[in-house]
Amino acid sequence: MRLTFPILTLSRGGAQRMLAELANRLAEIGHEVVVLLPSHGIVEYEMKCPIITAPATVLTEDDFPYGDVIISNYYTTVPVAQRASEQGKGLHIRLALCYEPTFLPDNNLSFASYNITRNLFVLSRWQQEIVRINHGIKGRIVPIGLNPDFSNTHLRGRGGNKIVVSAIMRRPEGGFSGHREQDYLLQQLDIVKQRHPEVEIYIITPPAEFASSETLQELLGDGRFQIRTPGNDSELSYHYNESDIFVSSSTYDTGSLPGLEAMRCGAALVTVYSGGNLEYCVHGHNCLMSYRYENRLADDVSVLVNNKEFRERLAARGELDSQRFTWERSMQIFQTELFELVSKQGV
Repeated sequence: MRLTFPILTLSRGGAQRMLAELANRLAEIGHEVVVLLPSHGIVEYEMKCPIITAPATVLTEDDFPYGDVIISNYYTTVPVAQRASEQGKGLHIRLALCYEPTFLPDNNLSFASYNITRNLFVLSRWQQEIVRINHGIKGRIVPIGLNPDFSNTHLRGRGGNKIVVSAIMRRPEGGFSGHREQDYLLQQLDIVKQRHPEVEIYIITPPAEFASSETLQELLGDGRFQIRTPGNDSELSYHYNESDIFVSSSTYDTGSLPGLEAMRCGAALVTVYSGGNLEYCVHGHNCLMSYRYENRLADDVSVLVNNKEFRERLAARGELDSQRFTWERSMQIFQTELFELVSKQGV
């Protein structure tokens, strides 16, 4: 099939990672895949398919090539994808990587975007139910995955009895990180440091975001935390492997990829319920999970700092449970669902 992915940017991040993985893998098995970017779009992933850069910062239907399927994602790509579809440039299918209305600006526009096409893919049962309740559309689930760069290299313990607690922070400027509860995260990590001065706390952040964020840069001179800025998956995997405990404070994620990546690398996960992480998280079985209102994140970290046997048991189970999540599986599910939708021609 000829597939067009209109994408705003391919900078490092969970949503962009999924788009890059699906586009690349579909191209590798023989589909004619094209990524369409606006003029200011950034590409931080190695892409194995052609990239078309539009002449302007806003995509128009005229920028789209003719094909069989157009796969929109973020809400601003949906109306233009529909207009291109109406010009005969492909069946419009949306891959919703988040449910934008509840946590991003312009929710009146993002909410209305879900009424534009009935052809919908989502990442989790939680997201599927939110869309079904609000719009009457039951999206088809395409799960998140992991690539082989993420694995347990058994680094832990080589540095003696040192315990490392890590967490990811993204650039807070711009208004797109409120659901990550990063102020709460820092507060809870500070409590952990006060209780356990011997624990080392690493803050992991993309290098470009660190370079452009005064807020993140201030953390470097804080003294409480060490900063890690991985430039690729291998470096990110190394930092997960340094970590005995990985902490996630996000309260709203359709997939929540970092927690799964950390599990695969053998770190014990302490997380807040975020909806989509129920796809792989089971409290007390492969992680410790709390609801945000319980204000328990630091307490759960302390439990694992104090109980090595429990920490290692959760980590081992988490690593095992993560094995079923692969990008190859995600792509195969995506392709199967694509074929079915195309065969019905959106009817």
